[in-house]
Amino acid sequence: MEFCPRCELALMVNEENGKRILVCRKCGYKTDKYKPLQISERIEKNPMDNVVVIEKNEEALPKTRATCPKCDNKEAVWWVQQTRSADEAPTLFFRCTKCRYSWRDYG
Repeated sequence: MEFCPRCELALMVNEENGKRILVCRKCGYKTDKYKPLQISERIEKNPMDNVVVIEKNEEALPKTRATCPKCDNKEAVWWVQQTRSADEAPTLFFRCTKCRYSWRDYG
């Protein structure tokens, strides 16, 4: 960013005769020393380097007692999701911890 040497305001890019120049909005100062701004970024390491994975297959969902309709296992993980319009009750989903079969309860 360049500043006007007279009034110290930021110079704005303007085009004059097909050439880009810098112009002060207040006093009209002009200069042809326009250089486009170049931004570069160099990443030194992978952002995932500091992430610690305890177990890859373990789900981070709460568990409850629920009977699986497929294998009769008595434990499942659950989550709630709004599947219909906002004025209706959300849908409760279950997934068996043994066979991973999923089912829903409309409540």
